[in-house]
Amino acid sequence: MPLVHMGDMLRHAHRHRYAVGAFDLVELSFLEAIVAGAEACAAPVILSLAESHFEHYDFELAMAATVAAARRARVPVAIHLDHGASLESAVRGIALGCNGVMVDASHEPFEENVRRTRAVVEMAHACGVPVEGELGYVAGVEGEDAEKHPGEVVYTAPEEAAEFVRQTGVDFLAVSIGTVHGRLRGEPRLDLERLAAIDEALGLPLVIHGGTGLGDAQFRAIIERGVTKINYYTALADAAAASIRARAAEDPRAGYTGLMRDVRRAIRDEVERCIRLWGSAGRAAAVLAEARPWREIEHVILWNTDAGEERAAAAMAEGREKLARIPGVRHVRTGTAVDADARYRYCWLIGFSSVAARDHYRDHPVHVAYADGTFRPMAGDRVRVDYALD
Repeated sequence: MPLVHMGDMLRHAHRHRYAVGAFDLVELSFLEAIVAGAEACAAPVILSLAESHFEHYDFELAMAATVAAARRARVPVAIHLDHGASLESAVRGIALGCNGVMVDASHEPFEENVRRTRAVVEMAHACGVPVEGELGYVAGVEGEDAEKHPGEVVYTAPEEAAEFVRQTGVDFLAVSIGTVHGRLRGEPRLDLERLAAIDEALGLPLVIHGGTGLGDAQFRAIIERGVTKINYYTALADAAAASIRARAAEDPRAGYTGLMRDVRRAIRDEVERCIRLWGSAGRAAAVLAEARPWREIEHVILWNTDAGEERAAAAMAEGREKLARIPGVRHVRTGTAVDADARYRYCWLIGFSSVAARDHYRDHPVHVAYADGTFRPMAGDRVRVDYALD
């Protein structure tokens, strides 16, 4: 099944009152287990990569594996940048294959949060990518992810949430109603009345960060009140760690692969438990029927020039450097014909994250300046075709 538009996926969940798991991954075992769990449940799933975890892996390499896993999955998949630190982070995430982004400015005053989030929305929407914002602050309590989110919980106000969505244009909103990042101490106390008021005021998919530690009844209650995306990591990490400790106790001399033997199974079991509890099991076919496939575009230019090999090489090097920085561009590749008698000597292969990204690129000032000032004057003999990739 293909990558699908995350907005379509979550709007389906919002209409039918279930939640899609956005499971954060930190290495290949997590990625494989999350996809396997979703496939076992025939459920849509979001593969989430949080910038707060980038110290644990190379984001570019992890994204390559994540995109490959999503493309061969048997269920609808979206790929999300979680807790991005900046506009530049969102641009990079889209370039590497994310089709949903979130830049977290929830720790900032309202006006600054609006300013930073709106800038991300303007960029991402030009590329066809939906955006998650956050209003209120979900702090950390304890556990390996907690120190990334210091400070006190700030609850989301319904009236302020409506104004935030109006000013930013976000597609989904993460709200603070009493959850925390990491592990909870004691019984969680959720402000369900607040959540219901936010749902009524906004009418768009809501997101909960810090899902670990909530009870079954609490999960059902927040989903009934509009939560359609649940970010989940700590319990997966704890399940993996418990599996490793159990193997070490059983065999103190076990090597790395021996210690890791049961990790995928432990993570997958927790993923399946959550999917079934949150109501997304068995929804894959319905989502696939309604959600637009996420189709990348390959922009192909074949061209000749009388300017000579050296000038052609310099022009292509300039283009690779400049055009790759335009939001929505996934790659810029150039090539020279292998056969001397080829009809066209040179080529461009420029990948876009979506049709919208292709359209945005056409009018982007960096592209216009390069095309009019460098490329077109020297490449009168050229042909261009754009392909939607299967």
